[in-house]
Amino acid sequence: MLMQIHNQIRPRLRRAPAALLLGLSMATGQAVAETAPEPGTPEPLVSERSGPAAGEPGFGVTFNQGLIDKLQGAPAFDIDDTMAAFAHVFAALPDAVTVYPTENYFYFEFTWGGIGFAGNLRLDVADRDDGVLHFAYFSKNEPWNTELVSRYKPLTAADDVIVAKAGDLLYDVSYEGRTVRFALNDLSDVVPPDGVIAAGDRYLGPVFDESGLQFYLLFNTKRKDFLFVLNEQGVVDDLLLPFHPDHPALQVGSRTGFAFYEDRFAPRKILVGVYAGNVDLNTYFDGPFDQLPDNFIAGEELREAILAKHPDLDGLIDRLGAFRTQEGRFLVNPYVNYGYPGALDRFLRCGDQALNRKKFYACLAPEISP
Repeated sequence: MLMQIHNQIRPRLRRAPAALLLGLSMATGQAVAETAPEPGTPEPLVSERSGPAAGEPGFGVTFNQGLIDKLQGAPAFDIDDTMAAFAHVFAALPDAVTVYPTENYFYFEFTWGGIGFAGNLRLDVADRDDGVLHFAYFSKNEPWNTELVSRYKPLTAADDVIVAKAGDLLYDVSYEGRTVRFALNDLSDVVPPDGVIAAGDRYLGPVFDESGLQFYLLFNTKRKDFLFVLNEQGVVDDLLLPFHPDHPALQVGSRTGFAFYEDRFAPRKILVGVYAGNVDLNTYFDGPFDQLPDNFIAGEELREAILAKHPDLDGLIDRLGAFRTQEGRFLVNPYVNYGYPGALDRFLRCGDQALNRKKFYACLAPEISP
């Protein structure tokens, strides 16, 4: 059986040797306690003006000064203390937040001891009504480095973390006397426009990726293929440029690196590739495989689609594709991870020559030979 798994609840544990972690703590001087500033140390400059709102002049501008200030102001807690890290992140939350990605991850980043960390708070559809908040953080992957620290913990009332449902797709999370409201992204009214759902396609639900792009997740019952189709009903927060001036059907996002092929038989753009470097580094541009429409999948539709393609998984997965006897869930990634732009030539060589629907859609499948 070809086992395809994606796992975002628990980040992969690639622990560095204990000696390396000890050296990290000694080098930064920030591991357990941070001394008070020396007498005479100037107070950091703080502007009384709040940042500009979206659309106002200056919105979205960042400065190198802010990066360096963060490096110099590392927080004083043990980076291996999961609850201390959670307290640090929770304290930074405003009173209300919006969780855009459709697998309900609320992503964050912070700096500790000169090292960048990333992580997420997740209200998983499987257990959030049981009072569980998943918390994970890890040192950010870099091409030249290894993952030094990786921690995960499901937080419950036993950890003084209270999760309470406040309404449809609304949850209040309380910790140490403070409450933050999490509004999960309500896309229940999102429906593909006419023509996007082609013959044999079943619409499984809307996808909001952490890249900021939105998709429709489709499954073709005849070909037994999944499709991520770009949602173009609103503003597409990327600049899609033709891969080659003579082949405008293949377009690549300047910001995301997502590659789309213009469907010859329906008015839609199909995701055919994501940049492999972003997959390796687990960035926001690693593709929508980890943002399935969990809140909007009706009944058994996703499991039925997976079993139609992989009947050998019958009895091994739940209705959302999570494995019953091991961590992770079935990997829905009907696109290639390309290592260099030239690898996308395969779609031009194949797709432009396909004369009928069957051959055309076969050309867009990741299993085709270059």
